[in-house]
Formats: sequence, structure tokens, C-alpha cells
Amino acid sequence: MAKKGSKRAAVGRSKPAAGDPPVPVIVGVGASAGGLDAFTAMLRNLPLDADLAIVFVQHLAPQHESALVTLLTGQSALPVVQAGEGMRVEANHVYVIPPNRQLVVVGRELHISPRPADRSQYTPVDAFFTSLAQSAGSRSVGIVLSGTGSDGAIGVSAIKGAGGVTIAQTPESARYDGMPRAAVATGMVDLVLSPDQIGPKLAQLGEGALLTTEVGIADAQMDELFELLRPIGGIDFRHYKPPTIRRRLLRRMALHRITAVDDYLRMLHDDAAEVRNLSQDLLIHVTRFFREPESFDAIAQHIFPSLIQGRPPDQAIRVWVSGCATGEESYSLAIVLTEFLQKNASDVRVQIFATDVSDAAIELARGGFYPASIEADVSADRLRRFFTKEDGGYRVTKMIRDLCVFARQDLTRDPPFSRLDLILCRNVLIYMDLVLQKKLLAIFHYALKPTGCLVLGQAETVGAQATLFSLVDKKHRIHRKRPSGSPPEMSFPRDHAVAAVAAKKMPADLPSVDKLLQTEVNRIINDRFAPPGVVIDADMQIVQFRGQTGPFLEPAPGEASLNLLKMAKEGLLHGVRSAIQAARKGRGPVRKNDLQVRDGKGWARVNVEVLPLAALGRVHYLVLFERATRRGAERASKASAPVHPPAGARQPKSQTQFLERELAASREYLQSVIQELEAANERLQSANEEVLSSNEELQSTNEELDTAKEELQSTNEELNTVNEELQGRNEELSRVNSDLLNLLASAQIAIVIVGGDMRIRRFTPMAEKMLNLIPSDIDRSIGHINPNIEGANLEQLIADCIDSIALIEREVQDREGRWFSLRVRPYRSVENKIDGAVVALFDIDAPKRYEAAVRSALGLAETLLLETTEPTALLDAGLRLRAANTGFLELFEIPADGFRGRPLADVAIAEGYDQLSAVADGRSAPPGGLELTLRQRHVAAPLAAVARTFPAADGTSSGVVLLTVVR
Repeated sequence: MAKKGSKRAAVGRSKPAAGDPPVPVIVGVGASAGGLDAFTAMLRNLPLDADLAIVFVQHLAPQHESALVTLLTGQSALPVVQAGEGMRVEANHVYVIPPNRQLVVVGRELHISPRPADRSQYTPVDAFFTSLAQSAGSRSVGIVLSGTGSDGAIGVSAIKGAGGVTIAQTPESARYDGMPRAAVATGMVDLVLSPDQIGPKLAQLGEGALLTTEVGIADAQMDELFELLRPIGGIDFRHYKPPTIRRRLLRRMALHRITAVDDYLRMLHDDAAEVRNLSQDLLIHVTRFFREPESFDAIAQHIFPSLIQGRPPDQAIRVWVSGCATGEESYSLAIVLTEFLQKNASDVRVQIFATDVSDAAIELARGGFYPASIEADVSADRLRRFFTKEDGGYRVTKMIRDLCVFARQDLTRDPPFSRLDLILCRNVLIYMDLVLQKKLLAIFHYALKPTGCLVLGQAETVGAQATLFSLVDKKHRIHRKRPSGSPPEMSFPRDHAVAAVAAKKMPADLPSVDKLLQTEVNRIINDRFAPPGVVIDADMQIVQFRGQTGPFLEPAPGEASLNLLKMAKEGLLHGVRSAIQAARKGRGPVRKNDLQVRDGKGWARVNVEVLPLAALGRVHYLVLFERATRRGAERASKASAPVHPPAGARQPKSQTQFLERELAASREYLQSVIQELEAANERLQSANEEVLSSNEELQSTNEELDTAKEELQSTNEELNTVNEELQGRNEELSRVNSDLLNLLASAQIAIVIVGGDMRIRRFTPMAEKMLNLIPSDIDRSIGHINPNIEGANLEQLIADCIDSIALIEREVQDREGRWFSLRVRPYRSVENKIDGAVVALFDIDAPKRYEAAVRSALGLAETLLLETTEPTALLDAGLRLRAANTGFLELFEIPADGFRGRPLADVAIAEGYDQLSAVADGRSAPPGGLELTLRQRHVAAPLAAVARTFPAADGTSSGVVLLTVVR
């Protein structure tokens, strides 16, 4: 054995054999949206001789070929290849996941599997990180870069639990911070760095020899380390398993690029924060919701029914979850128990005490907030019933949180709870040595009720404390408390004042004189008249000793045991065993006479009687021993001098007879063993048949699940296609809607769009004033609107338009007398279906007023024309004849019929047409009128004429010209 202070053996994997290449440090990089830029920046700052194998796992589009290899090849001098099935991982290489695949690493080989059909179960980063933790252990590095969602949060926990290094990109530098934030929220990330800083840090981890775990740690160094850690939470790590402590120590040294343990110890003396970080690393908090889900089913099947059977409503179910970490296991148990109570319509109260030695873990557990990555462990139905979705994750509902009481507790120092129905302590004992395991199991035995149960992890057993617990379910490590004759030894630190008070109270608690007298009488009677014996349980473990059993029982060499068959003296084994077996089968007393037991150098005859006991609720047996002599002779021999064998005692006549009797007893014992073996084989055969039947059912179920997965995958692909189409249509619809809103807002026309049900859909701002509309009138019937228009029934016009599928136009006036053109046009959908009408109002007040002015001028001119005696005619703005008196017609020889509308140029030649046109247009109107000369076409003599215009009511030119010939 190595002396204290000598170098301990190096911890970790053994060195590769000569000629084998060294195992590289494998770096898994997970990313999603925005991760390519971050990964490129990381590679640019990574030295070429870092001796690292990098595997890039990114969420890729399943229906497109990946261009990652081409893109990364131009950004890094390292060889970049797409991962293939069975490809061996080599240092200084970059491997990229193929699209629509899932990638894992086993040993040093990459393996590819199809993408899961269920899209919610496609978490390639978690899958690769988990396999990386199992394959590389402390030589694994997990990096989470930019991306949406929470993929990678579970994987970094697995890598941290295996002793690897975990890194996350700073959320501020990530284009999408969902994945980095989810990883950091687990508390399992060692470093939070920007992409530019990750490359140099990886080079430091790769070039350091610490990840090869070839650094030895001496006992004295470990003792110094324990003394430094003790003040942090008062935890003594001396009885924790050394390999775990060494792996965690070397991992912290690797993060700080320290190669000597003494240098790291000096750092711990100077840096209290690093001491806390190391302490947190040693307290491994790797857990998840419904971890090993079949064990929860077994608890619900074997334990929960007995908890509510016959329990008074006011007696709460008390459960203790020791080593609860961040609370996932406590909440899982609370959910399963709540479902069981609801299913059985039970209103029994529940108290779950969840404890852990880490204050930080307890704070996280109390909050009950977990990242969205728990979707992989919690079913959709349980997420809906027992969780509330919040920003970036899920929070346990208040109903479940109220069932759990979280508190800090050191199992090795603090007193336990009591009167518990169930203790859940999974994967806690595996980190402790046998001394602590034995102590904790004794504490659990004390804390449980007589019928309480203890559940351990898959890799844990009760070990040397098998006398305290009986096995209920071997596969899922469910044990039930056994009654113990004496309480287990437990010691907890307490104040001297408390001990003094307890000492003062002791005399008052002493039994009375009558009770002492009764005890003494019973002792004397048992010693003088009762045969010696023992009380055993169903597993042959001795529960009580009665009388002097020394002549028949003695401790067996080796590890201490209270098993009756191990303590029976030579010669008694086969007889005692067969008597107990017969009592088990017959369920009645069994007596064996004339057994032989080694007594010193000779042999003595003994009678053995086995009596079943059922008063305790469990089967026990009372085994009595008595020498094969009469009781009177026995009393006479006690009163006389030294004991001599009675004269009538038979002695073996020869050694042959003795051997024959021994052979017969051995044959009888062997026959009983064979019978038990045959019965056990029959039970095993029956169990094997049941297992085969279950296996066939499971295989059938698995085939159905595979079919369902394929159908779901096909449905998901169709849904993805439809979703993309809908997204494109939504974007197009948004643009069209935006264009329509801008068009309506900018149009200076009153427009109202009405549906086929006469309800208003949209209207322009101009329509608000003209039709007395307000924004709340949308989806209101047009018939309920009182428009600011006289003499127009909009509802009837719209109905006529829809029925006739034709444009309807009306001229209407508002209450102020302004004129509008009302047009009702059918509304046609994209499918050319009539789905309402469009009502538009155009302002025609100015043209109407102009027309009225012209008519007024014409009327005035015609009146003057009839009353004048001079040759006179009326011209319009186009210098066409509108009217003429008789003198004008005769002067220019114009027929009385059909002259209206003829141009003046057809009947007379006028000088100064341009001036006359200006007068008609109102551009030039001399006060006395325009003087001009007219000539008849067939007469050369000129005629003098005067042209005048008539103003309209608003002062503008009416366009009517009065032409008078002056003689």
C-alpha cells in the first residue's frame, strides 16, 4: 500500500497503446439561425495546431442540399468534410452534419440516423452532445452558439456531468439569443464568451495536458483541498469518491491553464470565487424531468396504492426527496402523485420535502422556471396541465409548487425528517464511499414509517445495510423498511446546552419501580424455564435473541452477519433449514428431534422447534433450541457438581454409524435444496414466458409506432409546405392591405365598400363627412346610416345594383345644396363573384352651377333677341348659331329651319375672329362690347357689328355672345 503523502495513481482514461494515435479532444458546436457567422468567427481565431476535432451541428433545411462545407472551406484552413456513416474522428478536422439527419458519436466514430418524424423531437444538438458526453467524457467540449429555441440545454448538462467543458456564446453577440440563454439558464455553462474569444480558449484547452488526466494528486494535496472547501457551506468531501473529486479538480485546472496541483491550490488560497466554483462543480446537479420514466410508473404501481389505503383524510402523505438538485425530480414526483390521487378521487394532503446541499440549486428549484427544452421530457398533456408557458420557458403551476417545500440540508450533518411514507434518493449515494452510504441508509431507516419505502438509483444498492430494508422491486430499486431490534447509530452535531438540558431530563424519564420489578421477574423465568431461541424474519435474519444461545449459535468468520444459517453451529445447519422450510410450507409449528451439534470436541443431541409468528403483520419465526434430555435430569444436573453426560444417553457405536447419519442428513438437506431449485426454475420459466409474450406485444406496438411516425412525418412535411404557402400569402395580403389603406387614405373621393349582407366593410376619409360615418360603423348595416344626402335610398340602390349586376348612377344633393354624382357599382371578388357593391360620390357641383349659368344667359339672350329690331344672333362659345331674329336671317339669307348649330363662318365672313373667340371665352370683354366687321358672302359691302357677352351668376363668363348688326 502507498504511504500517506505519496503520489496517488493518475485518474482518467489509460494512455493509448504504443502506435495508436492519441484520442483527440472532441468539440461539439451546436447552432441554429445566425450560427454560421458565429462559427466562422470562431474558426478564424482558432490556431491550426490546436489538436482538436470539431463537429458542427446546425439546424438545416430538410428539403435542401447543404452548402456548409463549401462556405466553411473558404473561411478556415482546416479540412472541412461532411460527416458520413462510420467516419473516424481525427484531430484538426471540421465535420459538418448532413441535412435532414441526426448525428451521434460512439467512441471515435460518427454515426448518422434519419431525422425523427416528430418535428418536436428533432433536437440534433442535444442528441450529439449527449452521445459526446458518453463517448469522450472529460475530453468533450460543448459549445452553444446563436439560434432560436432551447436545443443544446440538455446536452450541456450531460457534458458537464461527464466532466467536460461547456461554453455558450454571449447573448448580446448572438443574432438570435434563444439557444445561448437556454444553455446559460441551466447553470451548467462554464464560460460565456463571444465567438472571437471562443477560438483562443479552445486552443488553450487543447494544448494543455490536463484534459489527458495524467496529473497525479497526492493525499496531502487532497487533504489541503478538503480544508479549503469545508468553509463553503460546511461540506466535508473526505468521504466522497476520490475519482469524482479528481476529475472535477482537473477540469477546473484545465479552464485556468494550470498544470500543477500546487499552483491551483495557491490560486484557491487567493481566490474565494474559484473555491465556490469548484465546490459547485463537485456538487453535481445533473437531473431532468421524469428521468428513467419507468421508475415513476413502478412507484405509482407498488407504493402509491398503499399510501392512500386506509389513510385518514387529515393525515398527509409525507415524502422526502433528498439531493433534489434544481427540483426537476421533486416536481416530477409531485405531478405523478397528483395524477394518481386525481385518478382515485382522493383528497389526501401531500407534503414533499425536497432538500439539497447547494443554495443556488435550491433557489432555482423554488422558482420552478425551466427552459423550453423540457418539452423533450414532459408530455404535451402534462405541459398543458402542470406548466405555464412564459418568455423563453415554462414555469411549474402554483398548485404543484405548493406541494413541495425546498430547503438546504447536508445529509451527512443535518438531522433528517421523520414519519415519512417515501424517500426518493436517486444517484446520490454513487458519489459517496461506503462509510457515508452506511450512515445515510441508517438515517433513511430511522426517518421512514414502519411501512415506508426507499427508492434508490439504478446504480445504487443498500449493500451492507440489507438487514434494514427488504427488496420490493429489484429492477427499479424500490425497498421497504424492515423492523429493527435496535435503532441505527446516528450522530448529528448539536450544542452543548441542548445536551445538558437533555441530560437533566433523563432522570424524569426513568421507568417506574413496578416496571423494573416485572422486567426482572420475566428475565428470571425466561432464564430458568424457557428454552433459548431466536426470532427471525422471512429472510432468515435474526431480529431478537432469547436466552443463552451460545451452545447453538456463534458468529461466522468474515463480515459480520445476523443470518441464522450463517451463525448455526456445525451439525445444525441442515436440520434448522429443513425445519424452517417445512414451517413455511405448512404454516404451522415444526419440530426436529435428535439433531447433533458440535459441543467442544464432541457432539450433543439437540431438539429444534420452529413456530410461525404473524402478530407483527409480517411473517416471523421463533426458533427454539433444547438439549435432548429430560427436564428433571437437567435440573438435577444443574444442582449437582460438574455436568456429566447422562447414563442413558446413546452414543454412536462406531464412526461408520455417525457418518451414515451425517450422510442421511446431508441427503435430506440436498433434496430440499433440489426441490427449491426446481420450484425456482418453474417460476423463472413462467416469468420467461411472460417476458417473451410482453416482448412480442412491445414489438407489435413498436411497429405501430413506426407506422405512426411515418404518417406524422408525411403530415408534417405537408403542413410545412402549406405553412410556407400561407406565410407567403399572408405577406402578399399584408402588402395588398397596406396598399389599399394608403390608396383609400389618399383618394379625394367618397367611397364606401358594402358587403352582400349590406354591412359596411371599408370607407375613405372623404366618406366620413358626406355620409356621416365614424370608424365604429364598420361591420354595421348601411341601412342604419343616416347619410347627409337628400333623396337617395342607399340600401335600395345597393340591392338593385346587386340584383341587376349593373352600374347605377344618380345625381343627388347634400343638405347644403351641393351636387354629387352617386354611382353604385357591383363588387366583384377574385373569383368574379358578386359580393356586395361599391358606392362612390363625385363632386359635380361646379359643372352643375356652370350649366345653370349658361342656361340663365341663354334665356336672357333669347329674350333680348326677340325684343330687338336690329339684326341680332346668339352665338355659343364655339361661335355657332344658337338663335337669330328675323332681321338677321333675312340679312344673311339664312333659312329659318336648320340654322341652329351652324358656325358663323358658314353664313358670314367676319374680320377679327380671334378677338371674337376671346370674347366668347371670357378672356377679353370690352365694356362696350367688341366692334367688328361682317361681310355677306355674296355682297361686298361691309356691315358693322357689336359682340357682347353675358356674365354668369358667379361673375364668370357664361360663354354666350350676343352679335348685333349696326346699320
